[in-house]
Order: sequence, then structure tokens, then C-alpha cells
Amino acid sequence: MAWEGLACQAALELLDCRPERRIDFPMRGKAGIRPDLGVGEALGGAARDILHEARDALDDRARPDSAAVHEYRKDMKRWRALLRLVTPFLGLEGDGLQREARDLARELAPARDAQAALDALADLGKAEPGLPAAMTETLRRRIEKMRASETTALGDGMREKLGTALDGAELAAEHWLLDGIGFAELAAALAAGYRRARKAAPPDFSAASAEVLHELRKRVIVHRYQMELIAPLWPRMTKAWIAEAQRLRERLGSHHDLGVLDGLTAPGRPRSRRDRPRTSPPRQKSPAACSRRSRARSANDTRRCFQAIRGQ
Repeated sequence: MAWEGLACQAALELLDCRPERRIDFPMRGKAGIRPDLGVGEALGGAARDILHEARDALDDRARPDSAAVHEYRKDMKRWRALLRLVTPFLGLEGDGLQREARDLARELAPARDAQAALDALADLGKAEPGLPAAMTETLRRRIEKMRASETTALGDGMREKLGTALDGAELAAEHWLLDGIGFAELAAALAAGYRRARKAAPPDFSAASAEVLHELRKRVIVHRYQMELIAPLWPRMTKAWIAEAQRLRERLGSHHDLGVLDGLTAPGRPRSRRDRPRTSPPRQKSPAACSRRSRARSANDTRRCFQAIRGQ
């Protein structure tokens, strides 16, 4: 059944307020939409939950910088997915919060890019045939060095800047006027997000550019986190739906990581021309060539994942 049909059917059921039809679904540790709360109240609770977790990621000094960056960026993706839902009801304020969250996350992108390259290098190590062991180890050490230099960007000044932005976001969320939002409006917003992801899917994944697949990945991430908000309403259905969306996201993420590695292994990055040997061993695989082949395989896997989620 199409998502729009599911959403409309569910809206009719949930808007029927007879006591015997109200079921208290478990929250599963995350704030979300619940039958015993108004939609606006539940969205406000989800906002507080997301921002609280983002602050925890910054305040935990025992956590390595790379882990703090990863957790903060993940929470900001959840935050921006929520803002996508509520911005039509907030107007310019919602647009401003989205831009601020996006710009701050971009300041931490270089540290994430280094980790993405390491993840792609690990994936290539599992491929058959993979990169020569000596080349893999040399690249890993150099990218690790790059990552160490980039994560120093999460110093006291950056933590304070991000914390101040969280203060502003929390203050704004406390004053959101969302009481007028019903489930019908929420279902329409969720369906719109799903349609955006569908429209971003290329007709031929194997021929799609990295930019096209990256745009699809961003829309899938938004849809995945938006579906998480309604998980307490339909635990079984949303568990399967979110799992497929996450699998698609991971496939697209692997493709993106290989692209990052491809860029970092271009001449001079991270290996300078002066460091490279004058002659290459015979039949040695270049990381760029291996990554392009792996990206082609990843695109085919992504197509199969997308077909699976369309069939939900």
C-alpha cells in the first residue's frame, strides 16, 4: 500500500478518540508522537530530547573528539529532520533554525570526511581483489594524521559556539506555537518528505553521479529520522520501515565515503608527489580505481535497497 494511503488510514484511526481505541505504545527511549499527547506537545518534547542529546555530546569531555563530532552531527540531522516537519507552521523562524544547524554542522565536516575516508579504506580492504596491504597501511596512517589535526577544531571556542547555538534553539523550541497541529497535518508533512526522497531517486543508479546520490542520501536521512518520530504509534510497521531506510542510507553512505577517499587519494592528497615512488609495482591497484569499482557495486546495492523500501 502506498505511504499516502497508510498515512490517511492511520490519521482516521488516531483521530477517532473513543477510549477503547487508544493504545499506550512504548516510547522505546525516544520522544515521539503518542496517542496520549497532542501532536504539538509531542513535537516539542522531541525537540527537547534531540537538543539535550546534542548538548550531552559536547559536554562529555571524556568522549574522544571524533566521537563527539559524530554524535553531535547525528543529533543535528535529527534536529533538521524535525525542523523540516514543523517549519511550515513556524515560518521564517524555522528556516533560520535550519540554516544555523546546517552551517554549524558544516564547520565540523572536515573531521567527518577523514573518518569517512577511513571507513571506505576499511571497506576496500574487504573487497576482492583489494588494495595491497602496504598501500592500505600507508594511506591509513596518513588519513589518521589528517583526522587528528581536524578534530582539534572541536576546541573550547567551538564547543562554546555550538553550545550558544543550542541555547538559542532550546529557547526557540520552548516558545513554539504548535497546538493547532493535528495528526492529519503531520501525516501530510511526512508524506511530503517521503515524496521528496522518491523524486530524488535516479532512474538508473549505476549511471547516477555522486552529486545525485548524495542528494538522495540527504533526503533519505531526513525521511528516516522523521519516521522515527512516529515509531511509538506503529512499532512493528515503523521498525521494518526504518530498518529499510537505514539500510539504504548506509549503502548511500558507503558510496559517499568512497567518493571522499577518491578525492583524498588524488595526486598530492594525502600522499604528495614527492613521497610517491617513481615506478609502481606491476599490477598494483590504485585506491582511486578500486574505489570507483566499489562505488559502482554500491550503486547497484543501493538500487536494490530502494526497491525494497518502495515495496513496504
